[in-house]
Amino acid sequence: QNHAPHVFLIQNLQTPETMTPTNTAAWNGETMTQEQFMQKDTVLVLDEQDNVIGSASKKDSHVFHDEHPRGILHRAFSVFLFNEKDELLLQQRASSKITFPYVWTNTCCSHPLHGLEPGEVDGPKDVADGSVMGVKHAAVRKLWHELGIPAEQLPVEKFKFLTRLHYWAADTVTHGKGSPWGEHEIDYVLFIKVPQDSLTINPRPDEVEAVQWVSKKQLLHLLSVASDETTITEGNKNSLWSPWFRLIAYRWLLPDGTGWWDNVDDVLHTDKFNDYENVHKFDPPKEHMGGGGNAGEWLGQLQMNK
Repeated sequence: QNHAPHVFLIQNLQTPETMTPTNTAAWNGETMTQEQFMQKDTVLVLDEQDNVIGSASKKDSHVFHDEHPRGILHRAFSVFLFNEKDELLLQQRASSKITFPYVWTNTCCSHPLHGLEPGEVDGPKDVADGSVMGVKHAAVRKLWHELGIPAEQLPVEKFKFLTRLHYWAADTVTHGKGSPWGEHEIDYVLFIKVPQDSLTINPRPDEVEAVQWVSKKQLLHLLSVASDETTITEGNKNSLWSPWFRLIAYRWLLPDGTGWWDNVDDVLHTDKFNDYENVHKFDPPKEHMGGGGNAGEWLGQLQMNK
């Protein structure tokens, strides 16, 4: 079987404005199935320094096999949406999702794409000054698509970019130790805070199973009783957590006193917590190693004690 992915390399890349989108059509989240998103969405392929070097379909970038044991490195974002009480909106990914179904995670996690308007491709200067308007536009697009939150309720200028993490994870909990699916991303973390009563939340059932506002105390409890099982069962499907959320939560969000959650307003309105220089690198929790390419330790482990 031929596993070779279709990766379109961009030669002599200078700025996002010089890039020519490849195999992208008008994006319409209202009409596409999960399988169509996999085939048609064109993600931003990266080198390990977070430079955009080409494009690939969402499907090709998420397949783990011998040639690409961790799939293809691509750009992603993770949104953390807080209300006026500093509660975080969580989502549980829908049972119909191809990768990581049922898992609880932060408000919205997805990918900027090639060829859209407004543009979703950021270059090094955008990262250096923290503007990353491409990623923020992608976040607004997907918050509407997944959660039904209208764009006008989430002004793009209210999003705060904090840092980036490079991680990978095989979806072994869903598909078994030899899973053909997984994630390999440089993930841009975005914070935003808006009054809860100003939001319209109408999740799409093929994207989101459930949503929940939680305090830090509530989240710590939920994580403490999270399932450590390595397969989805009827008994544990509501206590699974995404590997990227666990990495972000234990590394930055939850530490007492110094963590982002205890300092939400400072995070949003000062530069104290900004880190635009580093790309932090993490291997996944042990249960998410393996996959179709039998990938093992590579980037280094984050200790995630409950």
